[in-house]
Amino acid sequence: MKLTCLQENLNRGLNTVGRAVATRSTLPITTHVLLATDEGRLKLVATNLEMAICCWIGADIAEEGSVTVPARLLTEFVSSLPNEKIDINLSNQTHTLSLKCARFEARISGMDAREFPPIPGVEDGVATRVKAEDLRHAIEQVAFAAATEESRPVLTGVCTKFEGDKLTMASADGFRLAVYSFPLPETFSDSTEVIIPARTLSELNRLMADQEEPVDVVLNPTRGQVLFRTKNAELISQLIQGTFPNYKQLIPQSYTTRVIVNVADFLRATRTASIFARDGSGIVRLVITPGSEEGPGKLTISARSEEIGDNVGEIDAIVQGNEAKIAFNSKYLIDVLSVIKESQVVMETTSPSSPGVIRPVGNDKYTHVVMPMFVQW
Repeated sequence: MKLTCLQENLNRGLNTVGRAVATRSTLPITTHVLLATDEGRLKLVATNLEMAICCWIGADIAEEGSVTVPARLLTEFVSSLPNEKIDINLSNQTHTLSLKCARFEARISGMDAREFPPIPGVEDGVATRVKAEDLRHAIEQVAFAAATEESRPVLTGVCTKFEGDKLTMASADGFRLAVYSFPLPETFSDSTEVIIPARTLSELNRLMADQEEPVDVVLNPTRGQVLFRTKNAELISQLIQGTFPNYKQLIPQSYTTRVIVNVADFLRATRTASIFARDGSGIVRLVITPGSEEGPGKLTISARSEEIGDNVGEIDAIVQGNEAKIAFNSKYLIDVLSVIKESQVVMETTSPSSPGVIRPVGNDKYTHVVMPMFVQW
């Protein structure tokens, strides 16, 4: 292999695939990155056996070839180089990669590319296209609510359902539920439901950061892997096997109190209360008071700790229904309010022991359910 490429492009490519490199692995080669020439471009590949990222960058190729080298070493060296051309040469006998850029040179010992884990092909399955902006927004609204503990593997993923011309994504961790639906530009022929690891979707969101073109989504025939194809990269991931809970049953269909508030005000008041909630199990108390002839309704957010003290904050609100009290974990409230882009949010409650439902005003695509905390009022 003999080629020339720009330091800027190689650095960007290595950072793109770097998130799929295994950090701790019993298979040392998964800490490597694969470099291979591919139809006049340089292809970079990394995998941790659960997820693989492939990226292509422009290169002037003199000789074809491939090799794997330690990802961290190569990435750190390339990032330290000046923004100039890099000449790359591979010794096929010793699998040593030589790099030269300006007045810097390095030789990195690699391994035979044939030892690199094969990346599964996902070309024959069911395919559709999704607008990058819609997919990016959906991931932001649901991925954070997935479980991080592995005790129930299905909850570490996002239930993704392709049905007709609609895509629905849902995640839950046992304490909250996030559901986001949006239309597809193309009708999906078969109704299909899969569970995609939340980490995979977070990485996809990073890959799509500046993309405007649609993203191709391909599910293999056995529903074991999914492929996302962006402008200059591909992400292939194992799917989580199992049955996702019937989350529709968890969404309350009625309420006794409905409150509409400004998102920024609600978020600020909750963050302020969370300072005092740290030593009180993270609990913030919400009291909803209907309006009267004297003034508008209000939402009171408070927190208290026996050791450090307490605080109370009030914001104006439009209240429908009865006065209500409910307590939540401050982190869950902050998480959902931080991803809502609309200026107003509606919260619906039934009783202090029933889940609270949060939706952005003027947007019926998103529903978020938070389980209450049980407190002495």
